[in-house]
Amino acid sequence: MLHAQEPIWDRYAKLLIDYCLEIEKGDRLLIKTTLLAEPLVRALYGKCLEAGGHPHVLFSFSEQMKIYNDKAEKHQLEYISPFYKTAIHDFEAFLHIRAPYNLRETNGGKAEKREMRSRAMEAINQVYFKRTADRSLKRSLCQFPTQAAAQMAGMALSDYENFVFSACQLNQTDPMAAWLDVRQRQQRVVDYLNGCSDIRYLNAHSDIRFSTKGREWINSDGRTNMPSGEIYTSPVEDSVQGHIYFDLPTVFRGHRVRGCTLKVEQGYIQEWRAEEGQEFLDEIFQLPGARRFGEAAIGTNYNIKETTGNILFDEKIGGTVHMAIGQSYLQAGGKNESSVHWDMIADMSPEGRIFADGKCIYENQKFLI
Repeated sequence: MLHAQEPIWDRYAKLLIDYCLEIEKGDRLLIKTTLLAEPLVRALYGKCLEAGGHPHVLFSFSEQMKIYNDKAEKHQLEYISPFYKTAIHDFEAFLHIRAPYNLRETNGGKAEKREMRSRAMEAINQVYFKRTADRSLKRSLCQFPTQAAAQMAGMALSDYENFVFSACQLNQTDPMAAWLDVRQRQQRVVDYLNGCSDIRYLNAHSDIRFSTKGREWINSDGRTNMPSGEIYTSPVEDSVQGHIYFDLPTVFRGHRVRGCTLKVEQGYIQEWRAEEGQEFLDEIFQLPGARRFGEAAIGTNYNIKETTGNILFDEKIGGTVHMAIGQSYLQAGGKNESSVHWDMIADMSPEGRIFADGKCIYENQKFLI
């Protein structure tokens, strides 16, 4: 039971406040989550106060989004909470804790309502992307283990809790030191890739290449996502060429898509098909900016060994690569804008390789540099 794990929430909160968000005296922190995450929020609230910060909590309740999607009219879909707007524009830190009641709560909602809401959120999302890019808004995304998330992962709740804690290195003697070690190891690869400009992902089902000239590879070491364990960039938008098969399933906006093949010419996705979720894929590719790539990345967290239906974990699986359609990362130099940022994952075992400027730098799911 969760109450038996009480000490772990203090450890989790300390990592989030001190390492991920680096809360300092006077920092205003918005914590956004559901009521299920109260044990972690209680610990975070205390740790934030101890660090001299000002914690603010925004809770949501069961089926809140379903009620909103069912009943909200145009003027309500276009309304932005003034408190949320203030936080995104002015606060120093933002933490989103995923703690779902039901991961399919919004399935069946009307596409036109989703599009209307996406358009309404565009301006504030651009502020969010800009401020997180220059770190004037320190942000992190993490997971509170709930029954719904455990069921999606195909695990018992107790096993899922252990999975989350292991992925976050909370079972280490000093979790912060463990993440600092990840930072150091990944930085060597980042420094090498930042000296290259032509990247190619190659495996039995994929052959795709892209330019990173003028772009920056970023070391995702746990400060903006917890858990982390990836290196990523935003490819030059019109440089992506070839085809890629994303064999691992992903869940986006409550919809599961599996076995997705994309064919790309001059950075534009010309053809797509999915073994599961074709109708939803068709819908997403109608949205502005969704048919270009905003991210290319390599997963490095070998504590995560299987998909769970949660991209926060799945994209980090050691031995995989992923690419995201839609919104680019400003901090990497990306220029594509979209209401979509959807990571899709490809397994690189056993014959997958990565080339940088023609040199093989990755094979057998490991870096050679």
